[in-house]
Amino acid sequence: MYVTTGDIPAMWLRDSSSQTIPYIRLQRTFPSLRPFFAGAIERNALNILTDPYANAFTVNYHVWERKWEVDSLAWPVHMLYVYWRLTGDRFIFTPTVHRALQKIVDTYRCEQLHPTCSRYRYPYHVYTNDHYNPNTNLIWSAFRPSDDAVRYRFNIPQNALASIALHDLAELARIGYGDTNLSNEAQSISSQIQVGVLRYGVVWNTKYNKWMYVYETDGYTNYNFMDDANMPNLTTLPYIAWCSAFDPTYLDTRAFTLSKNNPYYFSGTYATGLGSPHTPYGFVWPLGIMGRALTATSSSEVLESITMLAETTSMEGLVHESFYPSGYWRYTRTEFGWANALYAELLFQTTAGYRAVPFSYDEMTMQPFEHSTQAPALVGLAQQFDNIATIFEDLRLLLARYNQKH
Repeated sequence: MYVTTGDIPAMWLRDSSSQTIPYIRLQRTFPSLRPFFAGAIERNALNILTDPYANAFTVNYHVWERKWEVDSLAWPVHMLYVYWRLTGDRFIFTPTVHRALQKIVDTYRCEQLHPTCSRYRYPYHVYTNDHYNPNTNLIWSAFRPSDDAVRYRFNIPQNALASIALHDLAELARIGYGDTNLSNEAQSISSQIQVGVLRYGVVWNTKYNKWMYVYETDGYTNYNFMDDANMPNLTTLPYIAWCSAFDPTYLDTRAFTLSKNNPYYFSGTYATGLGSPHTPYGFVWPLGIMGRALTATSSSEVLESITMLAETTSMEGLVHESFYPSGYWRYTRTEFGWANALYAELLFQTTAGYRAVPFSYDEMTMQPFEHSTQAPALVGLAQQFDNIATIFEDLRLLLARYNQKH
């Protein structure tokens, strides 16, 4: 099952996984969706085995882009974990997936030991400070989730996501394959990264006199105080189950990232939100607006975000990559699949009453991590049921149309 990232005909490990996850919950009602999800899981496993350092592939398994991004290997694990948790379908634990999980652990371990283990090289010159502390236990990275080169080698949101993914991978290896060696190794690396993030990724900001997460660090005394709209980022740490939405350090960080103190937070006539160095300066990303809403704790903040999104989408209802906030008709990319799917996730939670997808579980209580977030509902139960009925009817029609064509 080949999942393109919208108007680019390539399959990104990150995008294909994160834009599939919101719809997995619908398989309970529509079992015919299984080949879509199982197929995407299997193809991503094959993509990883083709080259674990590549971030995107063509339909014939050739590498489209070989940018080493730590989160690229984490998202397929999350998709597998969410699928297993929501469906209980053991048939997705194939030998190919098993090998891919081992490859992910091996690659993460190697990039923890980058100076002595890694052979990864990017063939073109990029502007990155290559001075870093080799003893942080953090995973060395070359590129951010935006596909831009890192400034410092340790991207904190990516490492946080990798830690959660490895925790999930440990459970998948044990439950799916009885592979205790792989499970123990994954959990060990997860714990090491967690310690590294808290030690090197949380610093005292002397300008604001607060403890804050940094976006990137070299593991010494150089930090990058910013946030990028692409996920994982600092704003969405609760969304990936790294911390609580009420955690004081996170709240102080969020106050910075969603303010003009962040060099990539922009405002205009029609929208306000996170942008990215990846797109024209001053452009806002709908993905950033969604990330803010999914980690919000007040219905007013969610409503404000959804209003901005509804007023700035295309005539077809599609979400762009980014747009000029004082003129939303100026945008980049006609259709951005990841953002469209995350918009669905936001609406599922706030208008249809769906629970947030479980990025990770506490193995003792078998409940989602206590710091997993849930966007506040905007409508009452009666309207939620009506909206669920609308979702089901639309999906039924889409599947019928698909079956007619195939």
